[in-house]
Amino acid sequence: MKLWTPLIVSTVLGLGVIPALATAQERMPDTTERKEPLKVWGAQFEEFEYRYSDDDEEIGVWDADFFYGTDNFKARWITKGEYSIEEQAYETLENQLVGQIPISKFFDAKAGVRFDTPEGTDRTYAVLGVAGLAPQWFEIDTNFYVSKDGDTSADLDAEYELLFTNYWILTASLDATVAFSEDREIGVGKGLVSTETGLRLSYDLIDRAFSPYVGIVHERKYGDTADFARAGSGSTEDWFAVVGARLSF
Repeated sequence: MKLWTPLIVSTVLGLGVIPALATAQERMPDTTERKEPLKVWGAQFEEFEYRYSDDDEEIGVWDADFFYGTDNFKARWITKGEYSIEEQAYETLENQLVGQIPISKFFDAKAGVRFDTPEGTDRTYAVLGVAGLAPQWFEIDTNFYVSKDGDTSADLDAEYELLFTNYWILTASLDATVAFSEDREIGVGKGLVSTETGLRLSYDLIDRAFSPYVGIVHERKYGDTADFARAGSGSTEDWFAVVGARLSF
C-alpha cells in the first residue's frame, strides 16, 4: 500500500493540473500560426520612349512588366517591342509569361514561355532565367531560351543607376544577345547576335511613379547576323536620340 500511495497522489494531481494547463494554453496566443502572404500587383514601364536615329528613322519602344503575387511567388507578363512610325509596322514584338520565386536574398529564378512575332514565322520559346541585384548595385536579368525547333539562345540585361541627387538619375544599360544555333529565317546567326547600350538622364517628377528622361542609345549587330542584315539591305549599326519616361503603377 505504501508503494501505491505516491502513484495515486501523482495521478490525482496530474488529472487536476491537465485541465488547468489546457485552459491556459487556450488563452495564450498561437505564435506558430502563419499569416497569409501579402499579395501585391502592379505595372512598370522601364522604357516607354521615342527614338530618332542618325538615318532619320523614327521608332516607338517599350519594355513593360505586369506582375501579381506574393514575395514567395509572382506571375509576370513581360512585353517588349519596337514600332516603326514611318512604316507603321512592328520591327520586334516579344511577350513572356513567367512565374518567379526567390532563390536567395538578392536573386529570383523564373521560368515560363516566350512568344515572338518577328518578320517571317512566329517563334515560341521555353524560358529559364535569373534576375536580381548583383554586387556594386548592378541590376541583372539573364535568360536562356529554347525554341520548339531546338534553337537555343541567351540574353543579358544589365543596368546601373548613378544618383546625382535624390531626383536626378543617370542610368547606364547594356543588352546583349547570344545565339547557340542559327535561325536564318529571322536573320539570327550563331554567336554574338547584337548589343544595345544606352545612357538615360531621368528626373523623378512624381516619386518613382513618373520619371521623364532623355538619352542616347547605340545598337549594333555582329557576325552572321550582321551579314544577314546587309543581305536584306538592313542596318548593322545605329545611334538614336531618345526621349521618354519610366512609369510605375
